[in-house]
Amino acid sequence: GRESGKYARVLLAALSGIPWIGSFLGAAGTLSAEIENEQLAELHRLWLLEHGEKLKRLSGTLASIVSRLESFGEELQDRIQSDEYLSLVRRAFRSWDQAETEEKREFIRRLLENAGGTKLCPDDLVRLFISWIDLYHESHFSVVRVLHQQPGATRARIWQEIHGGHVREDSAEADLFKLLMRDLSTGSVIRQHRDTTPYGEYMRKGRAASPTRASGTMKSAFDDQEEYELTELGRQFVHYTMSELVSQIAT
Repeated sequence: GRESGKYARVLLAALSGIPWIGSFLGAAGTLSAEIENEQLAELHRLWLLEHGEKLKRLSGTLASIVSRLESFGEELQDRIQSDEYLSLVRRAFRSWDQAETEEKREFIRRLLENAGGTKLCPDDLVRLFISWIDLYHESHFSVVRVLHQQPGATRARIWQEIHGGHVREDSAEADLFKLLMRDLSTGSVIRQHRDTTPYGEYMRKGRAASPTRASGTMKSAFDDQEEYELTELGRQFVHYTMSELVSQIAT
């Protein structure tokens, strides 16, 4: 529409990040001629039908982004039209196209909208967050949500919030849960809670007293002692991907 004409560069950047767009348009152009001759192959028709649904989904996402960008006002047009932002759009829509779930596509939509509406998040962080969306599974994001809502939750609490019930320590479910926690910890998304000084320096943990009698079992995958929290990067990720427009708009 006319109102989105000034966002042509944004729309073209998004489309250029999706490889099947060109082939779809070319096939759709051929479609009308072949229909007249009644020679359209069934496989060809089904391919067009599948990509037609993708195109509808893409159109809805782009319309949402343009609507949100329009609400920012003229003061942010330089940011939206910048090569830096357009590069983010191309990178993000490659991931959008490859995303297997609507949840991931919504993360990318919110990230682009927020990245266009604020200068508080450096572009390098936006790229990092896109790579996290590519890398992690919805199960990882379930852990992130729990720690966002309940900072300081233990492994036992996280498990109860997501799944409830109890499973054996040697079960596949326990192994998967340990893998999720390890992935997010090594990726600097979550960490064990640490006390800090007023200057943000981490304080050493006091050495726990040695038990008088050693336990005969290993530490549980569902430990209920050590508390976990999001890292600052993790909190920024939630802020920019799991929320609608961030509260602070650049001026």
